[in-house]
Amino acid sequence: MGEHVEADNAEAIITRIEHKSRKIESLLKQYKPVEALKTALEGSPPKTRDERCKSANWIVVHRALMAIKDVDLMFTSLDPEYYDILMKYLYRGLSTGDRPTCDQCLRIHEKLTQRAGPGCILRALSDTVNTV
Repeated sequence: MGEHVEADNAEAIITRIEHKSRKIESLLKQYKPVEALKTALEGSPPKTRDERCKSANWIVVHRALMAIKDVDLMFTSLDPEYYDILMKYLYRGLSTGDRPTCDQCLRIHEKLTQRAGPGCILRALSDTVNTV
């Protein structure tokens, strides 16, 4: 079993993600998109292989990502500890093929790579255990 939880705990993870989603919606209504993104990335990826959990968490992260209007401003208050997990979600977003999502992910990817360097890309692509 390792550090990943099994399906019997999936409902508990989904409940935590739903709670996180409500918090993010509240932050977005307060015009705090960077705080919403930080909240979305906390505890990510869920320690499970359950795709329902991963998809539910992606929806939450996607909602926060799409609310970011000023990418430069975002990086003035986003701590480097979030960079690697953010990169993973950017690649998940790019894999959707959805034009607005891909455009936003590419804008953020460019700035993130400038800040974090190519190591961030390599870590995101090579970590096959903690997938998003």
